[in-house]
Amino acid sequence: VLKGAPAPVTIPSHSGKGQEFYRCPDCQIALWSHYAGMGAKVCFIRVGTLDNPDLLAPDIHIFTSTKQPWVNLEGCAPVVAEYYSKKDFWPPASLERWRALEE
Repeated sequence: VLKGAPAPVTIPSHSGKGQEFYRCPDCQIALWSHYAGMGAKVCFIRVGTLDNPDLLAPDIHIFTSTKQPWVNLEGCAPVVAEYYSKKDFWPPASLERWRALEE
């Protein structure tokens, strides 16, 4: 963001709780978001908005049921059609940090 402040926009989510996106005031690209369940405790940054996005490869590809047929995700991180269960994909240390945030 070169000028102004990111603007929050709440959109519906699969959980029904909504998700708050913060967008660039100029181009409206999503920069980061907060899921309603955790609020501002957890920030999901859009890696493509970083100066060096190649430093952060994805851990998982989600909502791939809507990807274009020419997008090939084979041999990459796990691929799931919709959302996923953290307990099925996250390492124990990450799950423990998440539990600590829930308290």
